Amino acid sequence: MHHMLENQVTEDDAKKIATHRHYKGGLYRYIGLARHSETEEAMVVYEHLWPHAPGLWVRPAELFNGLLDNGARRFAPL
Repeated sequence: MHHMLENQVTEDDAKKIATHRHYKGGLYRYIGLARHSETEEAMVVYEHLWPHAPGLWVRPAELFNGLLDNGARRFAPL
């Protein structure tokens, strides 16, 4: 269940520290490149800032930096 109070970051606040915008509109901050402990696959650590509750996420670097079927970036640098 999502509550309005869950999100303490406004879009304007998020824009000040965000490094990327997701193609669906969300704002994210790139934190760094990590290595998967079992496979050694390169993983991007990033923080979701807005519009949902802030939180840390990780996904394979190939996917973070990858393109969608239409050629647009999944996460566009700001």
